[in-house]
Amino acid sequence: MRDFKRAVLGGFALAVIFGTVIFILENQQPTSLMFLGWRSPELPASLFFIGALLLGMLFGPVLGFVVYKRKSAKLKRSLLAHS
Repeated sequence: MRDFKRAVLGGFALAVIFGTVIFILENQQPTSLMFLGWRSPELPASLFFIGALLLGMLFGPVLGFVVYKRKSAKLKRSLLAHS
């Protein structure tokens, strides 16, 4: 069973890598973004999308952890107050 799970995970990882490479190769047109008067240099469109994905993958769990800790501390204070 362990070998089957490992094979499925490996196949999924290869599919994600293959899909990412295809996405990057098909989105090579130069693009410039503008935000609040600031203009980025012209870079491939795929670079902006992959960068946004990676930032979301980084900040999402961090923000989730912060919210979890705050709720946990609030619950702990609430339980101590009622004891």
